[in-house]
Amino acid sequence: MAQMMGSHGTMSERPPDVKEIDILWITAGLGCDGDSVSITAATQPSIEDVVMGAIPGLPKVNLHNPVLAYEVGDDFMKYWYQAAEGKLDPFVLVVEGSIPNEHLSGEGYWAALGTNDLTGQPITTCEWIDRLAPKAVAVVAAGTCATYGGIHAMAGNPTGCMGLADYLGWGWKSKAGLPIVNVPGCPVQPDNFMETLLYLLYQVAGLAPMIPLDDQLRPTWLFGKTVHEGCDRAGYYEQGEFATEYGSPKCIVKLGCWGPVVQCNVPKRGWMAGIGGCPNVGGICIGCTMPGFPDKFMPFMDEPPGGKFSSTAVSAYGTVIRSLRKFTNATLNKEPKWRHNGPTLTTGYGEGVNMGTSTSGKLPNS
Repeated sequence: MAQMMGSHGTMSERPPDVKEIDILWITAGLGCDGDSVSITAATQPSIEDVVMGAIPGLPKVNLHNPVLAYEVGDDFMKYWYQAAEGKLDPFVLVVEGSIPNEHLSGEGYWAALGTNDLTGQPITTCEWIDRLAPKAVAVVAAGTCATYGGIHAMAGNPTGCMGLADYLGWGWKSKAGLPIVNVPGCPVQPDNFMETLLYLLYQVAGLAPMIPLDDQLRPTWLFGKTVHEGCDRAGYYEQGEFATEYGSPKCIVKLGCWGPVVQCNVPKRGWMAGIGGCPNVGGICIGCTMPGFPDKFMPFMDEPPGGKFSSTAVSAYGTVIRSLRKFTNATLNKEPKWRHNGPTLTTGYGEGVNMGTSTSGKLPNS
């Protein structure tokens, strides 16, 4: 039994294929570090559980994230240089922020991390991706900026920025044969990212099968359903009841919500500890997990074009359905007539029989 115990005193079916793994998390894309901040709220699992060895079966995990690390300067950057030289293996590369097009940067650069010792010049984010992605066992894009370009990639931007799959190629695979894994969200939902990261760590450890992804490289179990399918307000939509102002519990499609066509699990999962999430707290869905965000969802506060047609069509249907349901509800809110304290049984079993006892102590008609 002692041989089956992990290094942190936890029991697993078999030891992981690797004893230790590093996570290199680059936040030097075009972004706000919001995804790094977001994952500090995760609980399923928490980042602390992963790095402190509280998850059974995982190898020892070392996280290198500039927002969360206590190391600074060369003490922090040494892991990046080691990985680029092939001296840090295995590792998972996490990219946060849009990938700028350095072909368009002129004499300068758009984004960088660290300094090249030989030239004294900054090492661009694109150069880090070129160096590290081929050596990583898995590559993850955290948040919509890294997955599809996000806000920075909207029409009129000067950087020509894009998502990680646009940069590396949608058919790109890591040296372990894994495609890029996209976990979108602006910012990423904390538990969605940590659950995906945990899955990949288990896969690298040889304890999980290939991660299932959709055609946009999102985990299927997280992004397989629409906001509408998991929304508490969906019943109002079916009944043709729509909010005309904020603060109403009714469906908010007419206020600009794109939930019926956006793939996201936030209404079911919530945001922190199952609480919150855009429509759960009265906010419209603006499609931030979708590749077409933000351009195809603007202006945000206008009713979606498809929403005009569908809400009009469902209103007539909903009026009839509401009437029928009110009638059925009124019927179901009344107890059956045979529930009474009278001497006669009226349930249909021996209908009309007086159930009082006779002077002989026997039931009538017995």
